[in-house]
Amino acid sequence: MRVLGICSYPVESAATRYRLAQFVASLAEKDINLEISPFLDSRQFALLYQNKSLFEKVFGLAKPIFRRLSEISKIRRYDALLVQREAMIFGPAFFEWIFRKFGRLPMILDLDDATYISYESPTYGKIGSFLKFFGKTDKLIENAQVVICGNSFIAEYVRSKGTKAVVIPTVVETDVFCPVERNNEPPVIGWIGTHSTFPFLESLFPVLQKLAEKHEFLLKIVGAGRENITLEGVRIENLNWNLEREVADFQSLDIGLYPIQTAKSAPPEWILGKSGFKAIQYLAVGIPFVVTPIGMCAEIGVPGETHFNAQSSEEWYNSLNKLLSDTALRKKMGARGRHYALQNFTVPKQAEILAEVLHGIGKTGDKSNA
Repeated sequence: MRVLGICSYPVESAATRYRLAQFVASLAEKDINLEISPFLDSRQFALLYQNKSLFEKVFGLAKPIFRRLSEISKIRRYDALLVQREAMIFGPAFFEWIFRKFGRLPMILDLDDATYISYESPTYGKIGSFLKFFGKTDKLIENAQVVICGNSFIAEYVRSKGTKAVVIPTVVETDVFCPVERNNEPPVIGWIGTHSTFPFLESLFPVLQKLAEKHEFLLKIVGAGRENITLEGVRIENLNWNLEREVADFQSLDIGLYPIQTAKSAPPEWILGKSGFKAIQYLAVGIPFVVTPIGMCAEIGVPGETHFNAQSSEEWYNSLNKLLSDTALRKKMGARGRHYALQNFTVPKQAEILAEVLHGIGKTGDKSNA
């Protein structure tokens, strides 16, 4: 079985890496050849986060569009179309429609985020939101035979649209994301994210300053997209995100941070659709963490055993204070978290589900020519 997997971003994007690329080998063992075709290549993806004018960035999209167009002539080679969120980063669902029509292919949609929720882009503002065509996700859901959902909240929405939903959480290879011996002195509290979620971490700065009055620790920040981050009384290591260093960055932590809050770029409905992936990564490498228990994040792990939940500043302070005060507690919770990950969030387990979905899709189906 040949499946064309189309997505917006290259493997530097977590969605492409963990929702598609890491399943290629496992699916091949089940006679499914998944070929991945991102809209942007690695160089073009990097340009999105550089200080270039909007005109330069838009002009740079000509090549990806022509590359997508060239795929139309090859589409009948495939047995199914797997769309990870969308075929390109802006505009209506043109390529998804023409691939289904011309190739007469059944479509499977993969949603790891609630992309049907509109928001104002923190980088490009209202013009970015306009170009995203948020309504296209609903159209893709309606035309998909099956939607693979990152969590139960997205699945509930999909089923309300009359489309079959299958939940496959975003997971990691647990033999890669695995615990290592750490001898950090002082202990390292860490956050690994993106420029768009860095404000979530900033909301904890007063708590971290208060902790620094009692404990010595290093605050490790990865992926904030800020050149200089300072916090009075707190020692900070500020690093750019790097694919080659991703696993090592998680393994280097003693305590993980996962704060979540609503904002213009993160409305409540969108937050409910988040997959809780950072929590799964913390569990896999065997480190305890503190998380805001919202949406899927309230369903991952066992509070008090693998991690702590915290919403108020007082709860954040108390949870981090306990972990900083007790090395044995950190190790015990980390070990329990690793066991939980091995029981619930492994690639082979989720690949089995994905293979069943793909094998269950015929060459043609009720929605393939819609």
